[in-house]
Amino acid sequence: MNTALLSVNHASLKLGNTLVFSDLNFIINRGEHWAVVGESGSGKSALLQTIAGKLHISAGDIQYNFHEDYLKEHRSGQAHLTFHKLIGFVEQRHHFRNLSNISDFYYQQRYNSSDSEDALTVEEYLGAIKHYSETIGYWDLPRVLQRLNLNALRSKQLIKLSNGETKRLLIAAALIKNPLILLLDNPLTGLDVQTRAEFNQIIAAIISSGISVIMATSPFEIPDAITHVAVLKDGLINQQVPAKEFDASCFAQVDKGKLDLEELSALLNMTTIPSYEWIVRMNNINITYSEKEILKNIDWQIKQGDRWALLGPNGAGKSTLLSLVNADNPQAYANDIILFDRKRGTGESIWDIKSKTGFISPELYQYFPTDNSCLQVIESGFYDTMGLFRPSDPKKSAIALRWMKALEIDRYARVLLKNIPASVQRLCLLARALIKNPTLLIFDEPCQGMDLHQQLHFKMLVDTICELSNVTLIYVTHYQNEIPDSVDKVLRLDKGKVV
Repeated sequence: MNTALLSVNHASLKLGNTLVFSDLNFIINRGEHWAVVGESGSGKSALLQTIAGKLHISAGDIQYNFHEDYLKEHRSGQAHLTFHKLIGFVEQRHHFRNLSNISDFYYQQRYNSSDSEDALTVEEYLGAIKHYSETIGYWDLPRVLQRLNLNALRSKQLIKLSNGETKRLLIAAALIKNPLILLLDNPLTGLDVQTRAEFNQIIAAIISSGISVIMATSPFEIPDAITHVAVLKDGLINQQVPAKEFDASCFAQVDKGKLDLEELSALLNMTTIPSYEWIVRMNNINITYSEKEILKNIDWQIKQGDRWALLGPNGAGKSTLLSLVNADNPQAYANDIILFDRKRGTGESIWDIKSKTGFISPELYQYFPTDNSCLQVIESGFYDTMGLFRPSDPKKSAIALRWMKALEIDRYARVLLKNIPASVQRLCLLARALIKNPTLLIFDEPCQGMDLHQQLHFKMLVDTICELSNVTLIYVTHYQNEIPDSVDKVLRLDKGKVV
C-alpha cells in the first residue's frame, strides 16, 4: 500500500490565457488532512478542481494512489470504478437540475410558484445519490441528515433552500457517497454563526470516519482536526507546515489599499440620486409557500439615506424579504408594499424598480452566466440584464473600467468571467451593482470568498460611497466585522419574524 494517498507532480494549469500555477508539487500522505490557504487568486479553488479531475493540467501528472489501492483491495466488480467516484467535492456553486433532469435552475425560480415546485426535496436528492463502496458505509441518509442539521428540511425543495442551507446540503451530498477523499472549497461561506461553530465538530466526525479531508479556506478558519497547512502564493505552494506550527498572523497584516476620492466622487456625480420620502415601506407582510409561512407580520420602513444591516441565521427569511424589495417576488402584489414612494401593483414595472437598485447576492452569483468578459458583465448593470446582450457602448464600457479600477480588478477587464477567481467574480458583480449609481444598494453577503485585503478595501469603498452620496444601503452578512461603519440600523430576523 502506498504511503501517499495522492501526489500532484510538477503540474501546470492554464485557464484561457492565464497561467494559474506552474511546476506545482503537492503530496497528501495517509493520515494527513490539509487546509490550503492563500490570497485571492492564488489558485486554491483551481487546485481542488484539478485534483477532482474537473480541470486538466497542461504539464506534469497526478497520481491517485488511493484509487489503485482501492481497486487492489476490492477486485470484484470494481474494474470500471474511476478515481472520480471515490472523491467527494463540495464546490462554491451547486449544479442542481429540475425534476425531469433536463435543465438547471434559474435565478428567481424559487419565487415563482409553478416553477418552484419543479425540484426534488432534500430527502429525495440525498436518497438518489450512489456510493461505490461494497458496504452501506458510515454516512447513510439518517446520519447525514442528523449531522448536518437537515432533518427539519427533509421535505423542503432544493430551490427553496437558503444559501447556508444549500451549503449544508452539498456537504451532506458529498458525505453520503462515503468517499475516500473529501475536497471542500471554502465550505464556511454562507454559513451562519451557529453552523460555523458546529463545523469544527462536523470536520472531526468526518475525519474520524476514515475520510481524508483537503479544504480551501481562510487562514483564520482552520478546523482543529486539520493536521497540515499549505500556503499558495503566485501559483506555487511556498509553505507546508503542521497545522499546530501555522501562524495566521501574517495574513492579518494587510493594507486595505487607497481610494482615489476625486475619481470616486466623479463616478458618483455622473448621475443624481432622485429624492424620495420612502425607499421601502412594508406593512404587515406575510409570505407563504405550500402552506409554510416564510415571513410573518413584517413591518419595515426605510427612509432615504438610511443604512441598514439585515441579520439572522440561515433560513430566517432574509433572501425572501430582499426579493420583495428587489422586485423578484410576485407575492409583493398581495402585500402592502411601497417602493420608491410608489405602492406595488399601481402600474410600475419590475424594471422601474430595478433601475433604482444595485443588487448582489449569493443567488445572483450562482446563476449569473459566465461567458461574458468581466467588462461586459459590469456594463450589463446599466441595463439590469444577466449579461450584455447588445453591442458594447464605448462610453459605458469606459465607466465600467473605471469602477474596475476602484475595486482593484481592472487587470481582468478582458478576461471571461468563468476564467477568474470566484472572489473576483463577486467583485465584478459588485461593480455591476454600483455602475449606475443607484438610489438603493442591496448587498447580500457581498464579501463571500474575499481575502482580508479585499474585504477591508470593499468595506472602505462602501463607507466612502455612503459619505459622498445620499445612497440607501441594505447589508446582509453572517460576519459582524464585515458590516460597514456607516451602518447604523439593524433588522434581525429569525424563523420569518422580526426579533
